[in-house]
Formats: sequence, C-alpha cells, structure tokens
Amino acid sequence: MTSVSMTVNGKTVSGEVEGRTLLSDFLRGDLGLTGTHVGCDTSQCGACVVHVNGAPVKSCTMFAAEAEGAEVRTIEGMANADGSLSTIQQAFQDYHGLQCGFCTPGMVMSAAALLAENPKPSEAEIRDYLEGNICRCTGYHNIVKAIMAASGQDVAPVAAE
Repeated sequence: MTSVSMTVNGKTVSGEVEGRTLLSDFLRGDLGLTGTHVGCDTSQCGACVVHVNGAPVKSCTMFAAEAEGAEVRTIEGMANADGSLSTIQQAFQDYHGLQCGFCTPGMVMSAAALLAENPKPSEAEIRDYLEGNICRCTGYHNIVKAIMAASGQDVAPVAAE
C-alpha cells in the first residue's frame, strides 16, 4: 500500500492505495466523487476526464500515486462557489448538450480545458479538441453549440422540442 495526498476540488485528501489503483478508482471509490465516469477503462471514451494541475487527464490512464501532491479538479468542483452551475455547465443545459448524461462530465471537463487554452474556439477547433471524447447520443452538434455559447460567441438557439 502507498500513501497518497492531493488536493481535490480545493480540499486536501489522503488515502492508502495499492500501486495499481487508478486515479478514477481513487476518486470514485475512496473519495465518493462518482461524477467522474468510467466508460471504457482503455482511455477511448473520455468520460473520466479530470484536471490534474490544470491539464485535462483521462483519469483511467493515471495511477492515483502519480497524483501525489497534485491539484485535481473533478466535475464536482466545476460549480460556482455559491453552488450554481458554471458557465460551461449552464451552457450544456441551455443548449441541450447532453442526453443520457454519461459522457457529460468528461465533455464539460474537456470543454473547460479547451476554453482555458483557446477562449474563442471555432467549431472546427472544438470538434478537433473533443476527438478523445465519445458521445453515443447527441451527434455532438449541441455540445459544440454549448461550448461556443460558453465562450461568449453567438450561437443559434436550440429549437424547443
């Protein structure tokens, strides 16, 4: 067993993990942060994306011990300080950027990383950046609209159903 300590969503946490414990398993199992979804265990789907020291990471590809001393942010840490949805989360809601919701945490985390790097991405840049995130429900159109809206760009409203 190995002792790990890191800051997750602004709080210092620690635990004992086996060397093979994935960061996704530590977050979900040890810390109860189940918003980080695991869809494939092979880094294909992107549902498990978190930020480690500000960079997007597929948490199913990183051992918990590798995050020793790191700043980790999960989907649970994306809300505003008052508990309201962040701009990106609100845009996903407003532009129907989700259906079943399974990929949504990873999409939101990837979108946040993209907007930190490129505050006004084009549609093509968004689609390229999300290449490592799979959504089986939406066709990505409304996800792209949501990210563009979160960046402050004009986006056609989504038709009411």
